[in-house]
Amino acid sequence: MGEVSADAVTMDLLREARETVRGSPLAVINTPMIPWCQTTLPLDVRCNIHIKLENMQRTGSFKIRGVANQFARRPKGGHFVTMSAGNYGKSFAYASKHYGTKGKVVMPETAPVSRSILIQSFGVEVERVPTTCLMNVVNRCVQEDDMTFLHSYDDLDLIAGHASLGMEVLEAVPEPDVVVVCCGGGGLLAGVAAAIKLSGCDKTRIYGVEPEGACTMYRSFIEKRPVGMDTKSIASGLAPPFAGKLPFDLCQRYVEGIVLINDEEIKAAVSTLYRSGLVVEPSGSAAFAAIVNNKIPDLEEKNVVCILSGGNIGKDELANFQD
Repeated sequence: MGEVSADAVTMDLLREARETVRGSPLAVINTPMIPWCQTTLPLDVRCNIHIKLENMQRTGSFKIRGVANQFARRPKGGHFVTMSAGNYGKSFAYASKHYGTKGKVVMPETAPVSRSILIQSFGVEVERVPTTCLMNVVNRCVQEDDMTFLHSYDDLDLIAGHASLGMEVLEAVPEPDVVVVCCGGGGLLAGVAAAIKLSGCDKTRIYGVEPEGACTMYRSFIEKRPVGMDTKSIASGLAPPFAGKLPFDLCQRYVEGIVLINDEEIKAAVSTLYRSGLVVEPSGSAAFAAIVNNKIPDLEEKNVVCILSGGNIGKDELANFQD
C-alpha cells in the first residue's frame, strides 16, 4: 500500500464517506447524544458535557463506520485478513458475512476468548498470536495465501468512515470547545479530529486518551514520528503494538494533545458508567475516565463532548469491575 498523505483527507472525501456510511447495507446508526446532566454520572467541574453513545452502535462500537466505508470501496468477493483485539474484528466479521467475502482475523493472545468465539460465529477464521507477532502473521497470510490486508486503523477509507462520527457530533453540538476521544492506533481520533477541524471549528480543542501501558500515540507525539512499544493494558482495544502513520500525521495536525490514564482509572470508569446505566467496555470508557480524573485542562464553563466508543464487554468481564 502506498504512503497516503494527511492532505488526502479533505472535506469532500469525508462528506462522500459520510454518505457511504449512511447508506451502507450494514445499517450503521446515528447514535444518541445525551447531556451529562440528564444522567447520574458524577462531575466535579462546572461545564456542559454531551456524551456520544457509540456503545449503542451496530456491532457494539464505532468500528462499523470505518468498516462500512472500507468494504464499500473494495472488490466484491475478496479474501481479506486483518488484525484486531476484538471490536474491529467483530465489525469486519459482520461485514464479511453480509458481503459474502472470506475473512481472517489475527488476534493478540491477550484479547478475551469470548471475542474470538463471537468473530468465528460470523464464519470468519481466527488465529490468536502474541502481540509482537501480529504483523508477521498478517504478512504471511498476504504472501502465502494471497489475502488482501484491511488495516484496522491505518487506512484512509477507514478513517474517512470514522469521521462520520465527528460530523454527527457537530450536528448535535455545532461549536464544541473540547472533544475527548479514546486513542489506540489513532483511527477514530484522527477521523473525528479531521471532521471537526475541516468543518471550520478552529477553536475546538481535541484530546486523545491513551492507557499509560499502551501510549504509542503519546510517545509518537514526543518523538515526532509513529512509534511502537510492547503494550499492556486492561483496555485491549487501545493497545495495538504501534501508532498508525496516517492517524499520527492527522493527529499531529488536528489534535491538541494526548493525555494518559491508568488501568485503575479505567476500571473505576467502567464501574461508574455501569452504575449509571451505561454498559461501556474498558477501551470505550477512556474519554470518560480522562474527564472525571481531571486529565483534560480548562473545562470550566465549556461545551464538552465525550465519546463512549464501545460497549463490547461480557457479563464475566463486567463482574470483575464491580466494586
